[in-house]
Amino acid sequence: MAMNSKRKTPPGILLVRRIRGRNWSPKTFRYAILLITFIAYACYHASRKPSSIVKSVLHPDSSTRPPQEHNKLFPWPVGKVFVEREIDVDEVLLHRKSGKGWEPFNGKDGTSRLGEIDVAFLACYSIGMYVAGHLGDSLDLRLFLTWGMIGSGFFVGLFGMGYFWNIHAFWFFLVMQMAAGLFQATGWPSVVAVVGNWFGNRKRGLIMGIWNAHTSVGNICGSLIAAGVLQYGWGWSFIAPGFVMSLGGVLVYLFLAAYPEDVGFPDINSNSGKFIKRKRSVEEEAEEEVDEGLEADVEGEGGGSSGPGSGYENKRSVGLLQACMIPGVIPFALCLFFSKLVAYTFLYWLPFYLSQTPIGGEYVSVKTAGNLSTLFDVGGIAGGILCGYISDKFRARATTAAAFMYAAIPAMLVYHSYGGVSQTVNILLMMVAGLFVNGPYALITTAVSADLGTHKSLQGDSRALATVTAIIDGTGSAGAALGPLLTGFLSTLGWQAVFYMLVVGALCAGLLLTRLVIAEIREKLGYVDEVPASEPLLNERR
Repeated sequence: MAMNSKRKTPPGILLVRRIRGRNWSPKTFRYAILLITFIAYACYHASRKPSSIVKSVLHPDSSTRPPQEHNKLFPWPVGKVFVEREIDVDEVLLHRKSGKGWEPFNGKDGTSRLGEIDVAFLACYSIGMYVAGHLGDSLDLRLFLTWGMIGSGFFVGLFGMGYFWNIHAFWFFLVMQMAAGLFQATGWPSVVAVVGNWFGNRKRGLIMGIWNAHTSVGNICGSLIAAGVLQYGWGWSFIAPGFVMSLGGVLVYLFLAAYPEDVGFPDINSNSGKFIKRKRSVEEEAEEEVDEGLEADVEGEGGGSSGPGSGYENKRSVGLLQACMIPGVIPFALCLFFSKLVAYTFLYWLPFYLSQTPIGGEYVSVKTAGNLSTLFDVGGIAGGILCGYISDKFRARATTAAAFMYAAIPAMLVYHSYGGVSQTVNILLMMVAGLFVNGPYALITTAVSADLGTHKSLQGDSRALATVTAIIDGTGSAGAALGPLLTGFLSTLGWQAVFYMLVVGALCAGLLLTRLVIAEIREKLGYVDEVPASEPLLNERR
């Protein structure tokens, strides 16, 4: 599919250029791209948190822990660092006393209905990912991401408006979540594609590992925003994040240069761009600002035929089938299915597990359980950075991801067996588990997707970044929906059954990369004649 639409330089960048009298340097643009996409996807995750915050208000549960546990003080890193702005249990109890929840979620089947909404959101998110990825490579990524954020914020806000409109029809809330899930699918393929457009693969794993912290930052910010306005009515817990999401869309529209060509620079993923980059030494990279001035002169005011968009018009988007044929896409997509199954099971069920399991001989409150669970994400941030750094250093994406998934198996089993010894032991083991579980998940959804989306078989004249990212993460999102669903059934048999499921999932994730791992090892040993599957990940800089 030819991409014939003409794009213009983002209006915010044009304004900055006129004020400064010259263009930004490539390095400055890269920093700006990282910051804007970081904020954008943090907004996506922030808008997903309200439902978990208000569940106890929509469906009051009388089976709370004894009052003496609510105000218990805990040592660092629990303390005020995590609990100062969280919902206080007394506030939740006050909401429960003042009403009987919110119909239709306050009945005996309330928890199942809340679960149905979560599954509907994830299902639409997964399905929408495949369509969004192809559209992202076919359309202007800046506008596509802008409308995706505004649309997502709109439907998240509409869910909250059900409180003020006094709506009690289950179908209304279900439809709002499904629509929000579809719009949310625009986010991940778009931001990964934008970052992949601006960064080569030399340090892509480390850069994207650091950048991937937006997921946890968004979760924390979303919790704080939703909790901060909950006292004014649960509807505000959706409206406020939805409004922030829409503001993020405006920021993207004004300042996001989705492609280097948009602001007068060559495509780093094209053959010509790679050739120029390979000719440079490390010292010569400091001269990019001089070259940037020349490129800006070519661009002029951003409207000429040789300016931004001229290279873009010659690009073709890649279809789903063609993207699936890129070596490595299917194995990594299936690996992410099981990797996300494990990660999202922790995301949705870890707070509940912590509140139902004695730690140091005592049960923690619901509030403290929620705060403790965020430390799993903290370990995940470290895991994403470490995984990216190792994969860059050894130029072995598949081997790194598989090694982390195998290491996650004993980490999860040890956490389940010894996490109840004390709070300190629980925290340490939880962070270690988060490191190994979220590390490969972050690597595959970022650096690996960007590597495969710029595979050399595309010859630099096609765009597949968003499509490949959508295939991989869309498949992973199906696992993200399945994991929590299975946990709901298996938890009735005991938590040991749940952890066995997680172990099987991690094992399958590692085994699915076996062929790519063997190919990478063979290449390291000098057998370069049979490495087609691993070649795009290891030899991009030949």
